[in-house]
Amino acid sequence: MIQEELKPILETIRRKALEVGVRNLSYDKLKPLLGDDLIILQKYVKSNESLVEKTLELEREKFVEIFIEYDFEGMNAIDILLIVSHELAQKFYDISPSITHELKGLFPEIYQQHFDERIRFISEKIRINLTKGISQGMYRNDLSIELIARLYISRLIDIHNPDFFPPEAFSFKTLFDQMFESFVRSVATTEGLIYYEKRKNSAGFK
Repeated sequence: MIQEELKPILETIRRKALEVGVRNLSYDKLKPLLGDDLIILQKYVKSNESLVEKTLELEREKFVEIFIEYDFEGMNAIDILLIVSHELAQKFYDISPSITHELKGLFPEIYQQHFDERIRFISEKIRINLTKGISQGMYRNDLSIELIARLYISRLIDIHNPDFFPPEAFSFKTLFDQMFESFVRSVATTEGLIYYEKRKNSAGFK
């Protein structure tokens, strides 16, 4: 669990990394950026590796918070997808595949651990959502939950690949929105698609 006083500092550093790149980020650049907060940072972070670990841990925590904030019990499976998609857009609007690529190259073991933990969590939630959607008649009952979950994860991995989707040409939000739309349309029943279109165009999800 990331310490509360450290969270806004990590967010500031993350934004700076997006601006200048991970390779060009150093303590010299952080000093004028953080001011007195540098003391707090040094209290919890003792190395570059530790900084990367905590920044990625915060990213995972923010994702988990979506499922803690909302009580999805008994909710329509499509509504759950829409809420999660909306929250992801709000919390991770500035994700860049180029930063992911840099972290993977500079800190391969740390990034792989982060990646594996995130994928396990998302895989579990997708399987739960597919099971719920099928039982509610929102998703087709001929679906292979395991196959669809794996396809979803593979698409999620692909949109972080800058060789496939150069960040200067495609924003993460554009890619994720398109992936999300394709996913819903590939699994929904006629009833589910009607409900999806109605909910997608409502004020809460524009």
